[in-house]
Amino acid sequence: MIAWLALGSAVALETVATLTLRALSREVRLLPLLLVIAGYAGAFALMTVALRSLNVGTVYAIWSGVGTAAVAIIAALVYGESLTLASVSGIALIIAGVVVLSLTGAHHA
Repeated sequence: MIAWLALGSAVALETVATLTLRALSREVRLLPLLLVIAGYAGAFALMTVALRSLNVGTVYAIWSGVGTAAVAIIAALVYGESLTLASVSGIALIIAGVVVLSLTGAHHA
């Protein structure tokens, strides 16, 4: 259970850090820069906790897949970025793939 909470928190921190990069793309400011650095550092630290009991393939698939889907959806809502039928279909495939991978053996043997 701790591993899954750590992984979920890692995804959340990585999502916040990635979305904060948008603010840095306009103007480099100290607070957003620190948030990006802390977000990615925290995400990687929490991933190491998850890797104590979950397979690396599962952790990475969930971290990258769910993070990518979350960033795409939140960016559409917050920044008005477009979501096409193809991108929504891709997000659905990512989620389906993560579910299948998780169900087929997420824990170390």
